[in-house]
Amino acid sequence: MASPLKLSPADQEHLIDKLQVFKIHGRDKRGRKVLCIIGKLFPAQLVSTEVLNQYLEEKIFANLKDKPFSVVYVNTGVQRNENFPGISTLRSIYDAIPINVRDNLEAVYFVHPGLQSRLFLATFGRFIFIGGMYRKLQYVNRVEFLWNHVRRNEIEFEIPEFVFDHDEELEHRPMMEYGLESDHRRAYGTPSVDSAVSMYSMRCIA
Repeated sequence: MASPLKLSPADQEHLIDKLQVFKIHGRDKRGRKVLCIIGKLFPAQLVSTEVLNQYLEEKIFANLKDKPFSVVYVNTGVQRNENFPGISTLRSIYDAIPINVRDNLEAVYFVHPGLQSRLFLATFGRFIFIGGMYRKLQYVNRVEFLWNHVRRNEIEFEIPEFVFDHDEELEHRPMMEYGLESDHRRAYGTPSVDSAVSMYSMRCIA
């Protein structure tokens, strides 16, 4: 992942925190902690792999190493050239996950997978996520189906509004889900990564 703004490592970590890409909050239906990841908010062009791995080790994995947990990954709005970290970065992140954390991960709920994501994971998933992690992946086509797996009252307010908006669009334009209709022009109500970074830079990374 390149960093065109040349942010320092400390500023990169602060940016990840500010955008709230990763958050441990709530529990699933089996009482396990939930790590929620909002893919659209990830500043892939601004954060290095090394900084990301250090951030995850210190602020995320350190709080997940003792007990089983699950992941809710929200794929809504993820674009390859904007907020997708790339195959090599994904593999590097996976390799950097401590063994005890990897063993305690029991389920990954992949919200709004889309056709491209399904094809990518079907092609590369087994090579990137070795050791049985790929089998823990469960596709969740609508947010309403996520409540079958996690405690809605503990997780719902962590999900950005644009994710629910996408649910509504899929109800009215179901072909989008299968890649037969583009959603490229769709505008979400939540600020984009670019606008968040602009605000962040204007405040001189306070």
